[in-house]
Amino acid sequence: MATPDPSDRADFEAADRGFLAGPAERQVTAADGRVAWDFDDTAFLSSLPDGNHPDTVDPSLWRQAKLCARAGLYEVAEGVLQVRGYDLSHMTLIEGDHGVLVVDPLISRETAAAALALYRAQRGDRPVTGVVITHSHLDHFGGILGVLDPDEDADVPVIAPAGYLEHAVAENVYAGTAMLRRGFYYGGMNLERGPAGLVGMGLGFTASTGTPALLPATMDVTHTGQTETVDGVRFVFQMTPGTEAPSEMNFLLPDHRALCMAENATHNLHNILTLRGALVRDARVWARYLDEALRLFAAGADVLFASHHWPTWGQEAMRDFLTEQRDLYAYLHDQTLRLANQGYTGTEIAEIIEMPPSLAAAWHTHGYYGTVSHNVKAIYQRYLGWYDGHPASLWEHPPAETAKRYAECMGGVDALVAKASAYAEDGDLRFAAQLLKHAVFAEPGHTGARNTLADVFERLGHGAECATWRNCYLVGARELREGVSRTDIAASSLMAALSVEQLLDSVAIVVNGPRAWDLHLTLDWHVTDLAEHHRATLSHGAFTHHRLDGHPAEPADVSLTLTKAQLLALLAGEDPEDIEHTGDLGVLRTLLSVLDKPDPDFAVVTP
Repeated sequence: MATPDPSDRADFEAADRGFLAGPAERQVTAADGRVAWDFDDTAFLSSLPDGNHPDTVDPSLWRQAKLCARAGLYEVAEGVLQVRGYDLSHMTLIEGDHGVLVVDPLISRETAAAALALYRAQRGDRPVTGVVITHSHLDHFGGILGVLDPDEDADVPVIAPAGYLEHAVAENVYAGTAMLRRGFYYGGMNLERGPAGLVGMGLGFTASTGTPALLPATMDVTHTGQTETVDGVRFVFQMTPGTEAPSEMNFLLPDHRALCMAENATHNLHNILTLRGALVRDARVWARYLDEALRLFAAGADVLFASHHWPTWGQEAMRDFLTEQRDLYAYLHDQTLRLANQGYTGTEIAEIIEMPPSLAAAWHTHGYYGTVSHNVKAIYQRYLGWYDGHPASLWEHPPAETAKRYAECMGGVDALVAKASAYAEDGDLRFAAQLLKHAVFAEPGHTGARNTLADVFERLGHGAECATWRNCYLVGARELREGVSRTDIAASSLMAALSVEQLLDSVAIVVNGPRAWDLHLTLDWHVTDLAEHHRATLSHGAFTHHRLDGHPAEPADVSLTLTKAQLLALLAGEDPEDIEHTGDLGVLRTLLSVLDKPDPDFAVVTP
């Protein structure tokens, strides 16, 4: 199998090209004094000469981490600049007639404000005259309050692809607790920064830990070819739903001859299904949209950039890059289905699939963030689901019960650990981890099982080319040794942007069904500042709702008149006593009493 040329320095030259200024300070802090971003976290990546790597990091991943560690203001094209290394993602700034347009304002208010300040220190105190959000992932919109004040900048357009708000809410609120907990693993948030711990995420170093927010778009992009001019800057958009995000778009800046590929073409193999969880993406349409971008835009651009990594300059290099990225996703899709139709399961296909040597020879096709292994399984899942077709898979015991039976078959947990240790000593770390998972789930307090599994996870992590696999292994090892670490959940800070329908949806997904089985409640919600009226019903443990048009035939058990701010406060746990109402307020209290509170710190490597 071909591998990239280790002497190839083109990516390093591209990553350093256009550098204007580095960070003015070594840390970005929040208002309460917390460190939201620390530039010194990546200093260890300069500890070895180029071409060398620590024994605890895959050499290809070490190279990628060094490339992602660059921080500062860079010029991409005349009037197009990027602030890189201030968060997991990059902020792009496009200079207009009267101010500057911000593309993808990072994750946190604090890092976004610091990135904008760096730009202004070099280019002048230009006002923000527009915000473009390329897609519905937190690292591309969360820092919006660092560049816009909703009260003072109400007339500044916020441009996003159609469906952006709906999908941002579905990902970051509805399943937000579970995704963030799993994201804590694949982001390596609690790992020490260094060769034995966090060296990055492949896509960037890591996520900032400041304050995210969510604002709705004021202008939707609905179709490919849509052209908009904002502050004198012309955009030609390409809609790419179902690719890296369910709502995403690329755009060409024709007057700058610059093409933004959002997160659809970056310098790594991306995820068809990210390890934190998400909707399964469509590798087939992903490849087709990359092909469409190549046909529509490549001739009109001299530079290609994205919201992660470094630009690609020159027509030939751009065409090669887009062609290889296109063929990467198309090949994974088509070969997975070819083998599935021969009877192989997703797990089997992940073991036997072979990548073309011509693709493997390119650095940007390597799995620093996604992997061939878990992407193949995701493609299989998209078409065929969780069931592998074997009847024994239909009704397996859950993990803890399965584990107890494995331990019994092996002669107890001690024997199971001994068997696993033998496999580990022979170099079969994968099966050692499988056996040790059963040992820990069968007897969670067994110190030998926990420590041995932690050691195996550590060895697997230190050998992984994929940064997110590495982080999952190392966080799992740490949790086994030290216990569950606290996960900082940010979803609550996004609630203010939700519509009333979405807020009521967020109630529905925390109703404890068994506790609510025998309840039948109706509640009317009159949200005065939005002039909206909704009826919600709790029956058979299910909470459903709809808009009211006119007066309902049957009165509700309780009718609540409140503002959206009061509704938010109520859902955050504030006492409902002062809410204006007619009917029985006890009905509202009964509803609130059957709502569960999500657990942001649930165990992952133990039952």
